[in-house]
Amino acid sequence: MVIITCHTNADFDCLSSMVGIKKLFPEGIIVFAGSQERTVIEFLKTYPIEFQRYKDIDLSKISRLIIVDTHSQHRIGKFKEIIQKKGVQTFIYDHHARKKGDIHGTFETIKDVGATATLITEILRDKKIKITPIEATLLCLGIYEETGSLIFASTTEYDLMAAAYLLKHGANLNIVSNYLKPAMSLEDLALLNELVSSLTEEQVHGIRIKIGVAYRVRYIIDIAHLAHNIMDMEEMDALIIIVNMDGKILIVARSKTKELNVSALLSHYGGGGHSAAASATIGNEMSLDVLKDDIIEKLYETVSPSTTAENVMTSPVITITHNASIKDASKILTRYGINVLPVMKNNKYIGQISRENIEKALFHGFSGSTVSTFTTTDALTTTLQTPIKDIEDLMIEQNQRFMPVIENGAVIGVITRTDLLRTIYEKYLRGSSIEDDTPTPKHVSARNITSVMNERLPLRILDILITAGQAADEIGMEAYLVGGLVRDLLRARRNLDIDIVVEGDGIAFAEIMAQRLEGRLVTHKRFQTAKITNLKGLDEIDIATARTEYYESPAALPTVETSSIKKDLYRRDFTINTLAIKLNKLDFGRLIDFFGARADIRDKTIRVLHNLSFIEDPTRAFRAVRFSERFRFKISKHTINLIKSAVKFDLFEKLSGSRLYDELILIFTETDAVRAVKRLNKYGLLRVIHPKLLYDEQMIELLQNIHDTLSWYKLSYIGSDINVGMLYLQSLVSTLNQEDRQTALDRLSTPPMIMEIIVKGLDKYLEIEANINPKDPVSIYDLLKNIGIETILFVMASCKNVEKQRALSRYLLEYRDIIPMLKGRDLIEMGLMPGPIFSEIFEGIIHKRIEGIILDIEGEIDFVKTRYL
Repeated sequence: MVIITCHTNADFDCLSSMVGIKKLFPEGIIVFAGSQERTVIEFLKTYPIEFQRYKDIDLSKISRLIIVDTHSQHRIGKFKEIIQKKGVQTFIYDHHARKKGDIHGTFETIKDVGATATLITEILRDKKIKITPIEATLLCLGIYEETGSLIFASTTEYDLMAAAYLLKHGANLNIVSNYLKPAMSLEDLALLNELVSSLTEEQVHGIRIKIGVAYRVRYIIDIAHLAHNIMDMEEMDALIIIVNMDGKILIVARSKTKELNVSALLSHYGGGGHSAAASATIGNEMSLDVLKDDIIEKLYETVSPSTTAENVMTSPVITITHNASIKDASKILTRYGINVLPVMKNNKYIGQISRENIEKALFHGFSGSTVSTFTTTDALTTTLQTPIKDIEDLMIEQNQRFMPVIENGAVIGVITRTDLLRTIYEKYLRGSSIEDDTPTPKHVSARNITSVMNERLPLRILDILITAGQAADEIGMEAYLVGGLVRDLLRARRNLDIDIVVEGDGIAFAEIMAQRLEGRLVTHKRFQTAKITNLKGLDEIDIATARTEYYESPAALPTVETSSIKKDLYRRDFTINTLAIKLNKLDFGRLIDFFGARADIRDKTIRVLHNLSFIEDPTRAFRAVRFSERFRFKISKHTINLIKSAVKFDLFEKLSGSRLYDELILIFTETDAVRAVKRLNKYGLLRVIHPKLLYDEQMIELLQNIHDTLSWYKLSYIGSDINVGMLYLQSLVSTLNQEDRQTALDRLSTPPMIMEIIVKGLDKYLEIEANINPKDPVSIYDLLKNIGIETILFVMASCKNVEKQRALSRYLLEYRDIIPMLKGRDLIEMGLMPGPIFSEIFEGIIHKRIEGIILDIEGEIDFVKTRYL
């Protein structure tokens, strides 16, 4: 016998899931494990569904028990007695997170979605099982009830897609609306009034929780909807209602905040649900007052601490001593791009000075005065454990934009208006989202992407990242995955370059990692960076201390200092490269996005972080083109204007040639060079290489021919690697005269070997094109045998004569790899003495093989005997 059941006090998610599962197991019998909510009973009166009563079931005949919408053994009534029975298979379909002591099924389908009905709908859809309009309506009821009509934070994209599928198959939203918003009876209204009147508020770790109690002689089937009404009427983070009725006590809990998981709270009373909504039913041995006190005590164990200053602050902090000059203070503000400096005396905080006050002091001629003269000493400060809500109130009320976090007189962090706005925004994004049970971490993002990491990263990479988090925890550091891997993870593109940044001693962290991964460690103490190599299944891992940087002059190399992850990410070139993922165990998988990277990745936009980005590092202009072409992203209008301004101000004149060369080669190797050069010209960047470089018809045709020739080469599987970047650079400078060509190559600090190949190749180009004879294969071979492949490909692309192009391709495909089968030792065995004659013999063999006269080793032997013996 196959039984389909659900949790006691069945709701529409239960009923719809059981009906859906019966479509998969037609032999199954629907049996309620206990009572049903009132709206479910009303629905069954109008739309009868075949089911049997529990008391009519012979438990001994059950071979398979299918449980939906729960895997708690305490919520399936007397069916609990058979879940461990030998010979009974247990199938579980649920959307709730597993807890300790839950049933482990023979077969389980558990998915983090808003409703079990969503899960069942997906299965029916994928198996192409037809459903009737009333079945679609019932499944829709289950989804809408469990997700609050698709507005609860627990709602996922899968719930929306499932609802759309059901609507397409006849779901009636009028029926759904009728049962989700039932009219309240006089009895309901009286109970609602009593609960509201009894509400008391508890502040637990900064979370506002209201608790209401009531007593009823007669059992009321469904009171859960009253909780929603109260939540709409009152301002609170969470609600708990306790009703004693007919010898039982029903507890219903709802939560809007991730700090309180009500399912975990009510598990103490044998209840369950999910983090935003849960219920429990117990005996009435305890009085309501005693039970209320017990729940409050459990709340302090269950509620995670709310966000505090420690979670939000930026550290370390740039400070200034009280006896420094106003002129020095101005330099520090400019160097680090900040607006306020905490002022220190004997390593103790005494106040703060703002950019506005410094500029006014300079204007009035006080550049030599000490900072202490203009320090604001009565600005508010805060401590590590101050709730962010209190800090928010203080900063708004006092109109203070900079709040130092003080411990033992020292400044250990600061909270700015930007930090505060980001925290408020992230809270808004989360809404009532309570995806996990962890407290709000430092630098929290509105999204945890652990599931994305599990799906898209190889197990080896995940193991390394978990190890990094554990190592960071052990030595009290914060570790983050940064760089292209994070960016491409969101783009669903493969990238296995591991870059880790730690807030702390990066080299000490790297030493631990190298030991655990059994890799070779290379450190650069000056820059606080390290590299771990010789790893199994991975090239290397880059590790760095979180740093900030400033530029002494435009286009200069930066000066780097230890800083926070936020400042470290601010050093990056574009917003799309500023993402980080927290690796510490408590916050593993938290995506950190200070600068709107996710939005720019979604909108496919390349954007700089600040207006001086190209002034500080002009190579970023070339990088913008590279990323734009590589990812097919657009460059924001403002960023384009900044590139053009950098060109206008001749900032590239101060840029070292080697940095420019490196960026140019990356553009040629990573992108469609034809499109990229067009973009470089559009923004005036070709003139940076040489003012006479013209993007004219000649260059366009040559670049396109190079592109087509390279495509042919790759498709021909010739096998030899070629330097694509060098070939495109050769093409670019080929449009210049010899003197200008040399100037351009010198400007790029082209490596000597590469420069020699390019110059000689261009010198040989006309000679090759003039002397190649398509009708004489041997002369083709002799002409090209000592010429590099890149030069041959350049000649192919430049040549207008089709027959000559074919001759060049024949050399690469047929003649180039011909070698004699005979070796030197074979000639010695034939009686020949080693010497220049060997080269002559081998050359002659190759010529005859090209002509088709020699076909095998016997032919080579005959050739030698005839000519040389």
